[in-house]
Amino acid sequence: MDNKLIEGKIVAEFIKEDLKVKTAALKRDKNITPCLAVMLVGDNPASKVYVNGKIKFSEELGYKSIVKELSSSTSENEVLQIINEWNEDPEINGILVQLPLPHQINETKVLLKIKPSKDVDGFHPENVGRLVAGLPGFISCTPAGIIELMKFYKINPSGMNAVIIGRSNIVGKPMLNLLYQKKEFANATVTICHTGTKDLEYYTKHADLLIAAIGSPKFVKGDFVKEGVIVFDVGVNRIVDTTKKSGYRLVGDVDFDEVYPKASMITPVPGGVGPLTIAMLMTNTYKSANNEYLY
Repeated sequence: MDNKLIEGKIVAEFIKEDLKVKTAALKRDKNITPCLAVMLVGDNPASKVYVNGKIKFSEELGYKSIVKELSSSTSENEVLQIINEWNEDPEINGILVQLPLPHQINETKVLLKIKPSKDVDGFHPENVGRLVAGLPGFISCTPAGIIELMKFYKINPSGMNAVIIGRSNIVGKPMLNLLYQKKEFANATVTICHTGTKDLEYYTKHADLLIAAIGSPKFVKGDFVKEGVIVFDVGVNRIVDTTKKSGYRLVGDVDFDEVYPKASMITPVPGGVGPLTIAMLMTNTYKSANNEYLY
């Protein structure tokens, strides 16, 4: 066993087994079966893979699942109408619209249409605002998963210099808002870096905790970091590899081979942060079913 590796697969499996027990109890005691409704617009191959993975995980937990596949020519009104129907359906606990969406559909309008208590992705502005204010609500799944990894591996960021590379609404911004909270497994001094950051390496070299989420393969090199840094690599990028049957392999935003020798702990890609994203989505769906949204 490599004590440096932060292995998301292991943690996700623990969460999965816990959710199986809780779901069985929910069915037995309250006659409630968690239900996740997923919408896929268009024929993006990567999106189909992601959706299939989420549905497979949900069914393994004993959840119900609804998948609505729509053509890439679907109108915005059609999408909003389906979401409205799902919002009003008491049997549906979680609503997920797989991104990206075709150009004719306004992503913001779609996210605003989802009922906050069914927004298991944690993207609705109400849930974002609750996170900023330190109030209960659904948190974006990847950042929430990173916090779960910290808890499992007993990585307490309190007092650390935490540096996030990337300011997306899905990872960077919610990660910032999680880490600066005055509570357990938070309370860090946080810097968020982006395309406008001058002298990026100055900040990364001072990081005790580094989170990379920019979608650029092997961007973070060994000379970007100091000895003993803890690294969470959110990136999932395909690069050409003729030795593989598929013709490619997956790498993160961190050059693992260069950074690993200097890191005290690091997530691999694949198998690091990724498995926790789906696990937290299923956790949120369970919470919605059990009326734990604001608790």
